[in-house]
Amino acid sequence: MASPSRSPRTAWIWRLVPLLVLLLGLGIIFAFGLHRQVSFETLAAHRATLRDWVASHGAAAPVIYVVAYVAAVAFSVPGGVWLTLTGGFMFGPIWGACYAVVGATLGATGLFLAARTALGGLLRAKAGSALDRLRDGFRRDALSYLLVLRLVPIVPFFIVNLVPAFLGVTLRTYVVATFLGIIPATFVFASLGNGLGAVFDAGGRPDLGIIFTPPILLPLLGLAVLALIPAAYRYIQQRRNGVRN
Repeated sequence: MASPSRSPRTAWIWRLVPLLVLLLGLGIIFAFGLHRQVSFETLAAHRATLRDWVASHGAAAPVIYVVAYVAAVAFSVPGGVWLTLTGGFMFGPIWGACYAVVGATLGATGLFLAARTALGGLLRAKAGSALDRLRDGFRRDALSYLLVLRLVPIVPFFIVNLVPAFLGVTLRTYVVATFLGIIPATFVFASLGNGLGAVFDAGGRPDLGIIFTPPILLPLLGLAVLALIPAAYRYIQQRRNGVRN
């Protein structure tokens, strides 16, 4: 005999569960000060331990690193750039960047799904037609807009993780845009992390502002412009059709 369907109230509670789990995890992380461990100081203090840990754990080391990265992004722990630098330091610029991209994409996707499940419908209902217009405009060129937001690291990462969930972006578009969009900056920071040994020896600190220097920022802006071409083309076509009509 089929089980009775859940009441609207019970269904709403179940929809909140993923978000509540993330909020609980974030609360535990901050309560125990674990977020402070994602820092340059921690990396500098444990650099030898990290290298030994990678050597002793073999194939398990990348898996553990990716899982840690997924958790950090899903729980919106600040300092993700240091995790990317740590990946470059431990695994080299290529593999470190690859593991970081996988971890960041999976973590962002988890947060996106939790937010969409728990709050997406509620916010759309409360916002009404205003959000509907914004959602429709964003969804038409969601891939282009998301790629720009991922390529140019101006908007905080966790905000870009959440907003598409409220604008009705499809899961496939979100995952593709996130995966492709974070690759360039991730490789930059993983390469920077690969050279941290010399920085530690010199008693210095890595320059995270390197991402905004012309040799790196200009190519990122160029990619962002390319990503906007489909949206610009659609806009021009709509304007032409409007004039003709």
